Amino acid sequence: MSAARKRVAVVGVGTMGSQAAWRLAARGAEVVAYDRFAPGHDRSAAGGETRIFRSAHFEDSRYVPLLKHADVLWEQLQQETGRELRRLTGCLLMGSTEHQQMATVLQSIAEHGLDHEVLGTEAMAKRFPQYRLEDGDAAVLDRRAGFIRPELTVQTAARRAEQLGARIERYTPVREITPVGGGVEVRTDAGSERFDAVVVTVGPWVNDLLPDLPWEVDIRRLISAWYVPTTDAWFGEERPAFIRTTPTHCYGLPSPDGVSVKLGLSRALHKPAGDPNALDRTVQPEELDIFTEQIRRHLPDLHPDPTRLAVYMEGYTESSRPLIGPLPGADNVVLLAGFSGHGFKLSPAFGDIAADLALEGTSSQPVDFVSTVGRTTA
Repeated sequence: MSAARKRVAVVGVGTMGSQAAWRLAARGAEVVAYDRFAPGHDRSAAGGETRIFRSAHFEDSRYVPLLKHADVLWEQLQQETGRELRRLTGCLLMGSTEHQQMATVLQSIAEHGLDHEVLGTEAMAKRFPQYRLEDGDAAVLDRRAGFIRPELTVQTAARRAEQLGARIERYTPVREITPVGGGVEVRTDAGSERFDAVVVTVGPWVNDLLPDLPWEVDIRRLISAWYVPTTDAWFGEERPAFIRTTPTHCYGLPSPDGVSVKLGLSRALHKPAGDPNALDRTVQPEELDIFTEQIRRHLPDLHPDPTRLAVYMEGYTESSRPLIGPLPGADNVVLLAGFSGHGFKLSPAFGDIAADLALEGTSSQPVDFVSTVGRTTA
């Protein structure tokens, strides 16, 4: 069967599913996509107004070729739709020179020739006085970096998929996915449909939909908090996002509206989410203590009381590497899960890879290190 005639379901039209639907529809597949809510909702990981795009990578330099592929596709999606989904403002990467993640960043920059600038203490004080460095800290400006608009991106990719012929079933939870003969059956409350392949991108609902998944995906509850600056340094000529690796891993982005700064924390500081259908969205005062400490120690120009709070969910694997590839024993069920808090910037590339796997059974992209094939642990 040719790729143009293949019938493919996408289950979950969020960060990854919207991109997979776009790439599948662009390649002529007959696409039906299902979501328990609607594209662009704030019930899982895609909300929060902004997410970071960066070229340099803390976790593993093998992501950099995938980031370059994503970079091209971000530009393509913007050109096809006429929407500004991403703005390149740079990203400051800061932390102790003895920390492994800073070493990995410098390795990825050197290995792939990335556009960057190493900033000394004097340069930081002059250009970015809103940040306080500690003794032994390094600061690297990733120039091919900035912010992405997550809700707009998901809606835009989904809408583009529809323009190319995809059908999106909104407010339609998928109850079961069952390999049948040479295809796959997808069951919802309205009945069942049969497909040649299925791409599963359900985010925090992955353990519910696939209870026999051979890898653990730990669903965590994360908090985003917005703070108002007390000076205008955050909204000067340069407005980079930032990531600090030590002593507490945190990140932040100046809001596009020029009013506030969004702060977030890393996996180790997130509580278990529990039932994804009953997420606790109330932030207790003591949960803000760690944000307050970060502001006191490293971001003194931010007012310590937040003006806005939001709660989301993300799935993490033990290795922090995502699960991308076929389910064991079901090559026509393609799983994308467990992006561990750093998947959004890569989402067009992962959507394209999902299309490769659903239509061709393989991908030319370098995904062996994140593939489900032959993988015994998450």
